[in-house]
Amino acid sequence: MDLQLHGKVAIVTGASRGIGRAIAHTLANAGMRLVLVARSGDMLAEVAEQSGTECLVQPADLRLPEVPAQVAAAAVARFGQIDVLVNNAGATKRGDFLALPDADWDDGFALKFFGAMRCCRAAWSHLQARHGCIINIAGIGGRTGSAEFTIGGSVNAALLNLTKALADRGQRDGVRVNAINPGSIATERLQLRIQRVATEHGIDTATAAAQLAQSLGVPRFGTPAEIAQAVAFLASPLASYCQGVLLDIDGGQTRTL
Repeated sequence: MDLQLHGKVAIVTGASRGIGRAIAHTLANAGMRLVLVARSGDMLAEVAEQSGTECLVQPADLRLPEVPAQVAAAAVARFGQIDVLVNNAGATKRGDFLALPDADWDDGFALKFFGAMRCCRAAWSHLQARHGCIINIAGIGGRTGSAEFTIGGSVNAALLNLTKALADRGQRDGVRVNAINPGSIATERLQLRIQRVATEHGIDTATAAAQLAQSLGVPRFGTPAEIAQAVAFLASPLASYCQGVLLDIDGGQTRTL
């Protein structure tokens, strides 16, 4: 299927590993040129080398207020346009609510919410000029509260509300804004969680993974590529009627409306 993305330019944050890395490779395979953003320059360079497309590598900390505007300016200086912004950067700390200090809350919101918000603001006029789109990678924790995921759930819920609000603005400005809520995806972060379960219960990792999936009510964990394929669709003109969509990709884990 031709996604009609060839030659277009996408900014992908959190592109050095996991879901972001898969998104970068999928968009590159669709013929897009990429602006790759993450804190690890070496890992970004590796992604760029493997992508087979023209890339601008931007090692940067999106928690810093001035950085998103710098990234957008660099993208326009290099490519002359921005067609797609994928806000994927950000990981939040799990744990006992009463044991999580303010610093963990500040860090969680600084990157995943405020970093994404500032990237949207910095890229908006360029996206408007190109009738482009924004895809926010949030998470199902923003739809279903969990005692061990208070920071992540709150951040994701805020990002989902921002998606709806910007989609409303985008109706007027010609910018599509949608979000994807990944469930349990087989990234390095999930592997660490599986390893902790295995160690705590004295079982092997395969058994721990099966038990964790069962406890979540899903038959298996998702893959980064499955999220990336959805991103490519939402980035394409084939999704031109998608506005303010909050797409759960979680194997059926979310059972609420």
